[in-house]
Amino acid sequence: MAMRPPNIPSFSLSRRAKIILSVVGILILVLIVSNSLVGIYVDWLWFGEVGFRGVFSAIIGTRAVLFVVFGLLMALMIGGNMVVAYLLRPPFRPLSSEQQNLERYRVALEPRKRLVLILVMIIAFLGAGLAAQGNWRTWMLWRFGGSFGVKDPQFGRDISFFAWDYPVYRLLLGFGFSAVFFSLVFAIAVHYLYGAIRLQTPGPKITLSARRHITILIFLFIVFKALAYWLDRYGLVYSDRGRVTGASYTDVNASLPAKTILFWIAVLIAVAVLASMWLKSARLPAIGFGVLLVLSILISGIYPAAVQQFSVKPNASDKEKPYISRNIQATRDAYGIQTDTNGGRVTYITNYGANASAADRAALSAANTTISNIRILDPNIIEPTFTQQQQIKNQYGFPDKLDIDRYTVNRVTRDYVIAVRELKADNLRGDQTNWINQHTVYTHGYGFVAAKANESVNTKDDFAEGGIPPTGFLKLTTPQVYYGELSTDYSIVGASGSREYDGSDQTSHYEGKGGVPLGNFFTRLALALDYKQTNFLLNDAVSAKGAKIIFNKDPRQRVLKIAPFLKVDGDPYPIVVNDRIVWMVDGYTTMANYPYSERQSLSSLTTDSLTTTNRTATQPNSDINYIRNSVKATVDAYDGTIHLYDWDDKDPVLKAWMKAFPNLIQPASEMPQVVKDHVRYPEDMFEVQRALIAKYHVDDPVTFYNVRDQWTVPTDPTAASGDQPPYYIIADKPEGNGTASEFQLTSPMKVNNRDNLAAYITVDSDPGSDYGKMTVFKLPTNSTIQGPTQVFNRFSSEPAISRDISLLNQGGSQVLHGNLLTLPVGNTFLYVEPLYVARAGGGFPLLQAILVAYGDQLGYGSSVTDALTHLAPVGQVPPLRSAASGSTLPSSTPTPTQTPTKPSTSPPSSTAPPAAGADTVLKQLDAAFTELQNAYKSGDLARIGAAQADVQRLTKEYLALRGSATATPTPSSTR
Repeated sequence: MAMRPPNIPSFSLSRRAKIILSVVGILILVLIVSNSLVGIYVDWLWFGEVGFRGVFSAIIGTRAVLFVVFGLLMALMIGGNMVVAYLLRPPFRPLSSEQQNLERYRVALEPRKRLVLILVMIIAFLGAGLAAQGNWRTWMLWRFGGSFGVKDPQFGRDISFFAWDYPVYRLLLGFGFSAVFFSLVFAIAVHYLYGAIRLQTPGPKITLSARRHITILIFLFIVFKALAYWLDRYGLVYSDRGRVTGASYTDVNASLPAKTILFWIAVLIAVAVLASMWLKSARLPAIGFGVLLVLSILISGIYPAAVQQFSVKPNASDKEKPYISRNIQATRDAYGIQTDTNGGRVTYITNYGANASAADRAALSAANTTISNIRILDPNIIEPTFTQQQQIKNQYGFPDKLDIDRYTVNRVTRDYVIAVRELKADNLRGDQTNWINQHTVYTHGYGFVAAKANESVNTKDDFAEGGIPPTGFLKLTTPQVYYGELSTDYSIVGASGSREYDGSDQTSHYEGKGGVPLGNFFTRLALALDYKQTNFLLNDAVSAKGAKIIFNKDPRQRVLKIAPFLKVDGDPYPIVVNDRIVWMVDGYTTMANYPYSERQSLSSLTTDSLTTTNRTATQPNSDINYIRNSVKATVDAYDGTIHLYDWDDKDPVLKAWMKAFPNLIQPASEMPQVVKDHVRYPEDMFEVQRALIAKYHVDDPVTFYNVRDQWTVPTDPTAASGDQPPYYIIADKPEGNGTASEFQLTSPMKVNNRDNLAAYITVDSDPGSDYGKMTVFKLPTNSTIQGPTQVFNRFSSEPAISRDISLLNQGGSQVLHGNLLTLPVGNTFLYVEPLYVARAGGGFPLLQAILVAYGDQLGYGSSVTDALTHLAPVGQVPPLRSAASGSTLPSSTPTPTQTPTKPSTSPPSSTAPPAAGADTVLKQLDAAFTELQNAYKSGDLARIGAAQADVQRLTKEYLALRGSATATPTPSSTR
């Protein structure tokens, strides 16, 4: 019996209310769309400025196509099924309380059914489109990716299948599941609302047409499930079931057959479900779906778990052996740590330092370039010294961590601690902080500062390059710095009649090609909306002739914006090229789907004591299992020009991106030689590789499984927390001590769960045939050579050293421990640590002493020469000696002709308190520090120089008095 619709009052809005709601909705939509369009327009302007609008167009075009195609497919799939369900509604509905309750909703919905359909389709379109466009990188790699030339060991497929094809198949499968699922949900809802599905009504529960419609959707769902089972087979190469990433014994011998069986079962069930369309019963689709679910749990879940528990675990090291071997090989390939015997660039030197207690002191000869180039300036500590001596004007500043690079002067190559004198907005005070001054007057930094890394720097005269105007060996002609790490805000430059402050009480006028012209009113309007700043429309300097805006000034940000498929190193560094400053930025290509390679978090791999204190930028917390340093980029500090160079023409990932953006990356051959001379091996890449080498230096799978020879990165003993970062040094080539030297990036490694030294890793950072060649010095497994933490503790517990540290930590001063360098010398390791003294609470550090450890002896002196000359057994280290004491580093063996024969059994006399005169000088030194701080605040250069001289004089006097007031162990005749 058919039902009549009851008389139900309908809710309707007045014409005025409809107009008001429509206007409000349109305004909200306009605001949302306009905000997005403004951002796109500003980006379009910026890409045009840097000359890479083709990159912007390609990315936007790809994202737009994905948005439209997948959005339309989803909308049509869901909307079409809703329409079909509506058309299949029964003409008559049986009388029941269920249908009476539904009738009021049908009556309310019927006049608005098109609006509801359109809203559902719009939501589906936006949801699917937004999700799809976010995967533009995956689609572009699939479109442009080529072969790797390497096959995976399980399926025999080229790595490109897993790198490009597999991710796209997964995206398509996920889209298909979503489309079918939501279509099924909305189709069932429409069928139920219009009476085709009657759950509480006597008689048939579903009409034949509705059952067939739903059956087709269930059939499609099961087909997609079958495809998922087939793809899951390939996904086993990323399994984390075993000890390592990759298909384990259980995956290969249980999960893989299970997935194959489930695929065929799903195909059979899909056919059976489709055949049920011609049957009167709706049970078969439901039974088929239930059977598939049960079999999936039994075959794919319980069976592999049983194999793992009862077959693999009792014999794990033997069962997993071939699969761990696969992981070792794949991980070495993917992270670029293959051994030289397998075509890679990692060389292992075994049994290094086997007899450390008998360290060859002849290796400490001045002819050893490792010794003559020992770096005593810590770039992580001496920023306050650079600021005090080279800031010059309050608006300038330096980053907390300075950089290391090398320059050749008079045919001598040495490393320098370097920094750019950048504009630092936080330093502006008073009237300097208004909008006009911040953005139109104080627009740029000025100059380049360099100090020899193996010499102390306490006064402005100790700098090899610095000052305003610039003086030094680099002879800068364009010292202005508009693009840098600290200058992150926008600047308005180049306007007619503008006065941009240059630092030396002079003004300049920007003439570079960088910046977006502001002559167009719509450009100014867009920027006003983007920055939410009305001055873009009201200020005369913005609309003046020639005015331009410079933004996106951080070198890392600029490289990432034009090459968003890259990850960049956390520590860009400045170089001087053709008398102007240029930033060097290292770019990485990464992926997370290299079969059998170990997946790791990039952020975790590159975390150290510098990133934990925000001295260098952190990497994103994303998983990777493949990385290459494939791109070297430069950013001009004056005009912002960006160049990207192909540094690894064998990288398949980079090749794909170069096809996608054909004019973005230049061949390495086009890199100017003066730029190439300053290329160095990047820190983040090295940190990733050393973390993997810590495990993957092991060849034997059983040893690997049992973690019997694993290393770890030492904690930084001079920092509150974090791993020790790698250090750049100039040292002898790893092949042996000689006159040849190279710029290296180095790191010690310690035994797992112990502090003893296990290995030492160094990589050639000089561009050339050996660039990137890594050498690993492996110590004997029974070695007891102490690691950085143990050596640091030895320094701190040595009576003469600990006494001096305690004294220097008094009277308003504090001791700062510089980076502890580990250097391979004489078949063992030489440790070197500089000690600085600074006024507590913010003074600039002065280098006061050098600590060294060589073999089983320690040295302590006012210079490297002094410390090495006075090496002594533990407990017999003499007090600090001034560099003026006349001690020199011999050209051959500095072995003393007489050594202490027996340590005294009485307490060492070096622990005696200092003389009373030293206390008086210490008070004078504290007053001199106060005067120096006041002198810097005054800006009076003559006063600053006089105060610096007093501090140095009193420091030497204090140390001399303190040393002369104490007896020392019996000295050798050479002292």
